[in-house]
Amino acid sequence: METQARLLSAILFDKHRQVEVALNRSVLAWKETERSRKGTSGISNSAETAHSHAIQVCEIVAVHKTKDDDSKETRKSQKKTKQHPQLYPHAFTVFYISRTRQHQWRCDDVTFHSANQGLCEQWIQVINEQLSLLTNRPKSLLVYINPYGGKRRGRRIYEQKVAPLFRRACILADVIVTERANHARDHLKTEANLDKYDGVVCVGGDGMFSEILHGLITRTQTDNKVDHNQPDAELVPCSLHIGIIPAGSTDCICFATVGTNDPVTSALHIIVGDSQPMDVCSVHHNDSFLRYSVSLLGYGFYGDILTDSEKKRWLGPARYDLSGVKTFLSHNYYEGRISFLPAKNNNGDPRDKLQCLSGCRICQHKPSSTDTQWEMSEEKEKSDKDGMGGWSVITGKFIAINAASMSCACPRSPQGLSPSAHLADGTTDLILVRKCSRLNFLRHLLRHTNKEDQFDHSFVEVHRVRKFRFQPRQHELVSLEDLSQSPKKTGFSPICSAQTTCNHSTSHSSWTCDGEILPNVAIQVSVQCQLIRLFARGIEEQQQKCVLEDPCTLSAPEQSTYQSVD
Repeated sequence: METQARLLSAILFDKHRQVEVALNRSVLAWKETERSRKGTSGISNSAETAHSHAIQVCEIVAVHKTKDDDSKETRKSQKKTKQHPQLYPHAFTVFYISRTRQHQWRCDDVTFHSANQGLCEQWIQVINEQLSLLTNRPKSLLVYINPYGGKRRGRRIYEQKVAPLFRRACILADVIVTERANHARDHLKTEANLDKYDGVVCVGGDGMFSEILHGLITRTQTDNKVDHNQPDAELVPCSLHIGIIPAGSTDCICFATVGTNDPVTSALHIIVGDSQPMDVCSVHHNDSFLRYSVSLLGYGFYGDILTDSEKKRWLGPARYDLSGVKTFLSHNYYEGRISFLPAKNNNGDPRDKLQCLSGCRICQHKPSSTDTQWEMSEEKEKSDKDGMGGWSVITGKFIAINAASMSCACPRSPQGLSPSAHLADGTTDLILVRKCSRLNFLRHLLRHTNKEDQFDHSFVEVHRVRKFRFQPRQHELVSLEDLSQSPKKTGFSPICSAQTTCNHSTSHSSWTCDGEILPNVAIQVSVQCQLIRLFARGIEEQQQKCVLEDPCTLSAPEQSTYQSVD
């Protein structure tokens, strides 16, 4: 690696230790000096490894002149030595990201002391100059808080955990506390002056995120005169990033893109300006737009659970468990025809066990407009030959039809519905669960809670697709308004029966779209590649102690190695 030139280096004090500190454009590094180690141990050992640290400049949150109450390290060091503040009265504090367990981040700090006020001011100035070069960092945000979601903790989470971090990073935030359902969506669609902001942040659960998603995409298409009612319309990507501060009863989007449902971690991702592209599925009925989806479209089992749970909202989150048991025991199946356009080979396979992690190579390639036009012409050419344009058709009896645009991982299902689904590859994983016995379906469900392959059943198939259509058994177009009668039940059959014992429904199920029920059953779905960007970086691989080469060569003439703070 080519050594970068130092921007600054100095001998400073960290707590009661003398440290050598150096800065270049990528790394701030410091280590205990030989003199300090001699004074501590009374002997000098050239083979001894100094306490050394390095942090990436891009993960520095802020740097400030130290006040008496600014740093916990300052208070600790003053207790250890009373002479220290008098000898080295000037100090500056660097706030930076440290990694803890299970993908959680914290804002840690280190305070450097000096007898020279000018030296401290120089360090503050130069570090701030390097931070100003990071143009991806937001300076102004529009924040929507849902005060009713989850356990009604949204406002408290923002004020106590997030707002102080934003202020420390000098981020201006305009806060709107929503007063009704779709308040944020409607405000974004028509009223918000989006030119003032670098991003939009939602404080709430998946429902609140869906409001922001729909408002921002609709506003973008309106401003660019794109008719989103056309199923084949090429939508314009949103220019503003979306940040998610988890504070709801379900926070699956946050968990699948960050790896944890922790407000502080999400706030730090926003502060450093992380950017994670994400696909969005547009759902239509004929030439009428219905909704957008980024996580799960489900028909049959999951659609029935949501429909039943809506009648039990007074139970809170427990309603999903109760409705899940009831739906499982009912064991209905539904007949229909599903047609889909398979993805290309370079998009991987739903069973290849390649997880979509931070820096995913599959998601890094976004098809250009030329590629898209070529694919459309290729589809047309195939269509002229075989009448289907490369589409596959499956007709059958299904307990569940799911389309997962991400892993859909959550604390209860760490691997998710489709562990190898990708966030930004322009595809969705279509999972078909055919009619089977209750026991076999239970086996399939249980595999969502462990690391076994949930697709390794004869009655389950999965396809990576770019588009799909569903038509229920009856060819007439069906609306939920016409489905007033619930399926007729033939009674519960033995759960351990080895035979296929499903209740056939002469009615239809309904589609759940990211937790909302769609009004139509016959739908067509298109994946819009990388339509939005989140303030996230994808799930990082399990943190190992990251060893950074010290580009500043703190200990001349031999080059040192610095270990990042965990």
